[in-house]
Amino acid sequence: VQLQASGGGLVQAGGSLTLSCSSSGGTFSSGNMGWFRQAPGQEREFVVVIRWSGGPTYYADSVKDRFTISRDNTKNTVYLQMNNLKPEDTAVYYCAASTRRLIISTMTDPAAYAYWGQGTQVTVSS
Repeated sequence: VQLQASGGGLVQAGGSLTLSCSSSGGTFSSGNMGWFRQAPGQEREFVVVIRWSGGPTYYADSVKDRFTISRDNTKNTVYLQMNNLKPEDTAVYYCAASTRRLIISTMTDPAAYAYWGQGTQVTVSS
């Protein structure tokens, strides 16, 4: 199973970016796909998670109402629309996947995800 993240870049504060994460070599129909981010010198941080089968999504408070996750099951791709970006959103963004359906208490834990993309840099200038 491989995950390929793309769409990062440099944007001014208040701007928008859309990240994509495509998967190949496996199926996550029963599992979850999440986005995490890691700023220099900091631990990997949960951003948002979605279930491939549908249902509620869960966002970190820091991105709620600004970021939106969506999926296209026909393309095995998950998108992260990021609006009103702030300098504190600057980080390497990673997509992650679990083939098992995660319970709520584990969705925010990076250790619960077996597959990771290579990361894409998002830089927000002030």
